[in-house]
Amino acid sequence: MKICSTVDLREKEVINLCDGARLGCAQDFEFDVTCGKILAIVIAGDGGIFGFSRKEDIIIPWDKIQCIGEDTVLVRLEAHEFPSCIHERKKKKHFNCK
Repeated sequence: MKICSTVDLREKEVINLCDGARLGCAQDFEFDVTCGKILAIVIAGDGGIFGFSRKEDIIIPWDKIQCIGEDTVLVRLEAHEFPSCIHERKKKKHFNCK
């Protein structure tokens, strides 16, 4: 078993296996504090000057992660799934633990 910290994950580039797109690096994570699970990784949208013209964040559900390697995180997001992963930072998603 290999152990990886959240700091280590933040240094890895996220790549979509479906189209080879570089999505960015994980900047944040969504946790369910009641059961202690990581629910998603968050790739922060690019910010403009003083945060104006900021792009929306990409929130990738944990079950879409295929592999965490030495330098990259490989995810599988089909084209029809991608729009549901784009969110403004102000919006909060609530997940239920299974």
